[in-house]
Amino acid sequence: MSRVTPASARFSDQLIAVLPRLRRFAAGLTRSASEADDVVQAACERALTREHQFQEGTRFDSWMFRIVQTIWIDQLRAREIRKEDGDIAEERLGTDEPVRRVEARLALSEVRRAVALLPPDQRVTLMLVTVEGLSYKEAADVTGVPVGTIMSRLARARMALQQLIEAGAGERRSANHAES
Repeated sequence: MSRVTPASARFSDQLIAVLPRLRRFAAGLTRSASEADDVVQAACERALTREHQFQEGTRFDSWMFRIVQTIWIDQLRAREIRKEDGDIAEERLGTDEPVRRVEARLALSEVRRAVALLPPDQRVTLMLVTVEGLSYKEAADVTGVPVGTIMSRLARARMALQQLIEAGAGERRSANHAES
């Protein structure tokens, strides 16, 4: 008869509590809800099998973000070896939604495309700090780089995003004038 220890129950509770944040982080990395689910599932499996490696008193969420990031990097490397195509079909927009909602989705889609064009190290940093709300130090701990590197990557990511989004707006204006 297996008995659940208080430490094991606390571990499970922490894992369940962090799942939504892990899914959001993984979705930002993979740019696909289904791939994100796969990464999170693999991370949960790895965490459960390596529960003994978690050090009580440290941040559980940082440990889990690190596992998700490691699995994602492993998958990217495997794809490069197999030369898999990572293109993802665009989501269809519903035609019955109010105009504001459609515009918001288009803006979000534009930001997602711009984020997808960022180098992986900048994208990871941006997701950890701006989406997950980790401090620079916490993000540095997750990624294993100095705090200054996090600050630099974040600054470069923000500048690149602004340029990409502005360039996209210019392309849309040119296309609209061409149609007129």
